[in-house]
Amino acid sequence: MIGNPDFLTDRGQNQAPEMQELESPEGELHLRFYTTSGDEFALSATGIREVLSVPPDRITPIPNVSPLLLGTLNVRGRVVWVADLGQFLGDANLLSTDRPEISVVAVEDQDTMLGLAVDRIYGMDWLDIEEIQMPTNVPDGMAPFLRGEWILQRESGRFLRLLDQVAILRSARWAA
Repeated sequence: MIGNPDFLTDRGQNQAPEMQELESPEGELHLRFYTTSGDEFALSATGIREVLSVPPDRITPIPNVSPLLLGTLNVRGRVVWVADLGQFLGDANLLSTDRPEISVVAVEDQDTMLGLAVDRIYGMDWLDIEEIQMPTNVPDGMAPFLRGEWILQRESGRFLRLLDQVAILRSARWAA
């Protein structure tokens, strides 16, 4: 680098660099993921505390609680309940715990934190909230927890459904 003659002179420094336009993201940041049924969902990044990949043996089963709950998880000294999100939303397929790691999305509202176990994480994506539509053809058990949906492929019926984490956290289903 020092042996490069352009390094020691100001040649090239006074030349105008090519202007690059930075792409500004459209919409709001969301986490996209799948449940065991293959349905795709999103949660607003602002309501997510963190995303974890944990070995199943770190989730401690608790007897005599709702069957929706897989158990508890210690997250930096804080006990967090972990639930099978797919089963909570009415999916008949249970989340398999026979795997090396389980993806858990920790959501929080007013000091209440809940871990939502999902089948797999797709990733973060900027989604235009203006394009969201009211959900159509959704099971009654899922409808109260949806804020809307984006149509990914109308022909194949692929939708990306936006979940309301506050409605999930405050649900009476946890007491069952």
